[in-house]
Amino acid sequence: MFKDKTILITGGTGSFGNAALKRFLSTDVGEVRVFSRDEKKQEDMRIKLNNNKVKYYIGDVRDYDSVFQVTRGVDYIFHAAALKQVPSCEFYPMEAVRTNVLGAENVLNASISNNVKKVIVLSTDKAVYPINAMGISKAMMEKLMIAKSRMQSEDQTVLCATRYGNVMASRGSVIPLFVSQIKENKPLTITEPTMTRFLMSLEDSVDLILYAFQKTRQGDIFVQKAPASTIDVLANALIELFGSKSTIRYIGARHGEKLYESLLSREEMGKAEDLKEYYRIPADNRDLNPANYFVEGTPGLITNEDYTSHNTTILDVEGVKKLLLKLDFIQEQLHA
Repeated sequence: MFKDKTILITGGTGSFGNAALKRFLSTDVGEVRVFSRDEKKQEDMRIKLNNNKVKYYIGDVRDYDSVFQVTRGVDYIFHAAALKQVPSCEFYPMEAVRTNVLGAENVLNASISNNVKKVIVLSTDKAVYPINAMGISKAMMEKLMIAKSRMQSEDQTVLCATRYGNVMASRGSVIPLFVSQIKENKPLTITEPTMTRFLMSLEDSVDLILYAFQKTRQGDIFVQKAPASTIDVLANALIELFGSKSTIRYIGARHGEKLYESLLSREEMGKAEDLKEYYRIPADNRDLNPANYFVEGTPGLITNEDYTSHNTTILDVEGVKKLLLKLDFIQEQLHA
């Protein structure tokens, strides 16, 4: 699939980038380019991997020139660079726009100009019915990708997206926070005990992009079906795994948080293709004539239910513990 090809990962030093890079290097790939702003993380990765197939590029997706240069000669792009923290984006929404929307536009435009074969942009469940700046910016990124895909034929640069739930143990997520609180014998701080979140591993996230890579058509969005749990169950599962005596302290929902997350809206469920472990949301890419979209409707397009962390498979404490034990991060922390 990647034999002698050149792959670019934007935001390549992040949690996803590390997991994807590990998978790519297990193939006969020709070259993998890691593009990010953080020279320290790049240096740490360079020392750890010591692999001549990996090339490191300092730059920012906000800067078109640096994006244009790094995409020259690239076959496939996985666009993971983003501002992902909900509170940061709430305080600085234009920063979210500059990175998550305008930065994504730079990647898409440079890819098209340099005849990249495929571009997969990484989105989030927070883009569905968005109520916070991070989700809104990611929703706009998806719309941008679809709009540009309408101007591409299937033999030109193929653009698509993958949409994730919470990636367990990724940097800045709740699991590392809970583990840190457990190890410091502090109470685990939970915003709302009935709040549910999808649970995906980093390996799941890589499986999703590879599935999308193989199956995509112009403008598609792919979603992996995932189990979920309440935050209360997740916290108790960690307490049991670590044999901790930590208590739980409820602090109330934070600004911009949802009670549950949606991976597909009810509007999308009406046209989504059920692919067993995945959903494909096909883009409506008829042409650029607005009348085709707004004058004639499509019967049965809207269903009564979206796909959420409330109505997916809900795990109990034992189920969450089994999932957690598959994570390298948890195994490392248990034996630290």
